[in-house]
Amino acid sequence: MHAAADNDVLIVGGGLAGLTLALQLRGHCPQLSIRVLERRTGPAPAAAFKVGESTVEIGAHYLANVLGLREHLDSAQVRKFGFRFFFSDGCARLDQVPELGISRVLPTPSWQLERGSFENFLAAQARDAGIAIEQGVTVRSIEPGENGALHTIRTGDHEHRARWLIDASGRAGLLRRTLGLGEDNGHHIGAAWFRVDARLGLDDWWDNAAWRGLCQPQERWRSTNHLCGAGYWVWLIPLASGAHSVGIVADTRRHPVDSFDTFDRALAWLRVHQPALAERLDARHDAPLDFRFLREVSYGCRRMFSADRWALTGEAGLFLDPFYSPGTDFIAIANTYITKLIARDLAGESIAQTARRCEQTFFSFYRNMLDLYRGQYELFANPRVMTAKVLWDYAYYWGILCPLAIGGRLDDFALLADLSAELSATESLNLRMQEFFRGWHRATPASSVPQWMDQRELAWFAQLNARLGEQMDDRMVRVRLRANIDLLHALAATLAADARRSAPALDVRNLPATAREPLTLFRAAA
Repeated sequence: MHAAADNDVLIVGGGLAGLTLALQLRGHCPQLSIRVLERRTGPAPAAAFKVGESTVEIGAHYLANVLGLREHLDSAQVRKFGFRFFFSDGCARLDQVPELGISRVLPTPSWQLERGSFENFLAAQARDAGIAIEQGVTVRSIEPGENGALHTIRTGDHEHRARWLIDASGRAGLLRRTLGLGEDNGHHIGAAWFRVDARLGLDDWWDNAAWRGLCQPQERWRSTNHLCGAGYWVWLIPLASGAHSVGIVADTRRHPVDSFDTFDRALAWLRVHQPALAERLDARHDAPLDFRFLREVSYGCRRMFSADRWALTGEAGLFLDPFYSPGTDFIAIANTYITKLIARDLAGESIAQTARRCEQTFFSFYRNMLDLYRGQYELFANPRVMTAKVLWDYAYYWGILCPLAIGGRLDDFALLADLSAELSATESLNLRMQEFFRGWHRATPASSVPQWMDQRELAWFAQLNARLGEQMDDRMVRVRLRANIDLLHALAATLAADARRSAPALDVRNLPATAREPLTLFRAAA
């Protein structure tokens, strides 16, 4: 056994989570010796590589501003045209079904990432920054150190030791499995996905100038498009190379993975549930660039950060759901906490209390997001309830989580303590709202909505997004968060009143009864 040189930080996994952490650490603590161990050999294929291509505001801010990659994102990736939802189960034309989206791009940017080319770019950036990257490495064993001892990783005939051990190994979850940290989070969904070497330009699928003109520019294809039905949704995500990513995500109780676990089965499934997409895929007669499936997409983890100087990031720890694209957000949050812990340790400070606070806050974010998904897949068939839920979920994300993360307040524990009662009450309100959406769906399973719902027309909604990039001092961030909490209470009351009009028997007694200024909502179709 040959012992490699000891490292300050050893990162197992050279994908998105591991490479972004390495770059963040290098920028924050340039004196650290950092080594990344990656199983893959050579560059990643550009298009057919990994899912997790869509970013949202926290992850996008992290990549663009914390890591300073804005120029690359603008020049080499696809600027996202927001989320877009079509309630189109069994429908042959997307231009004739309820559509929820934006007519113009919102101010705060996000991007669609071609993961292969992007991770190759990150690896080059890391090497240029003096970070050691070893490829073709298979980890044979992990021995976490305790009480100040170094961690040991054995790879074939080499032994690596490090003061800090970071597991960024993705779903392999090497440290999670070694320490028995995994847990069932109660959210059981399966998925299959593939890439096709073609731009799926749904704007041009039908000769409908009026429908195309609802969006300016006429580029719906740049959105993360969701084709929704009972118990499932299908994603369409464009990639910079001209390829397109297609994925099916479903509640496995209603749509077993066996029904779409090969490309042929997936096409047959799409012909039934999303025939408009199936028709375009059938017309190409091309083999996909790749095809993968997972029987269990979502899972939890009991620990993320330890005072024994180990941590997990990305899918090595936990994963929620591809819906709303939170993966890069949780990489950003975990990496920021890991960077704080390593910097404090490097400065000779005790990290035990900080590790506990970071972990508690991280899991608070995780629980809040898990509530958006668990038990909610049946709602995808209900345009009216789902449009209300999307407005709420966005408002909660932009109003509470984004100001903390984008504002650099993830580790402002004084702020979190000062607002703890209000934040806890808002977390409780979110739980009640998710139960309210389920009840509303049961009460009005076939309620109607306009064919086109433009979120850009809701002034309060657009303003929430526009304010995400504002710099705020200690006083202003408190003012903004409290104002956003008030807005959420007003939105909850407005949604409850709207629901009662279509379902008078619906019990909304545990929601805010009135709003001083009710918010504008989409009007249901007559």
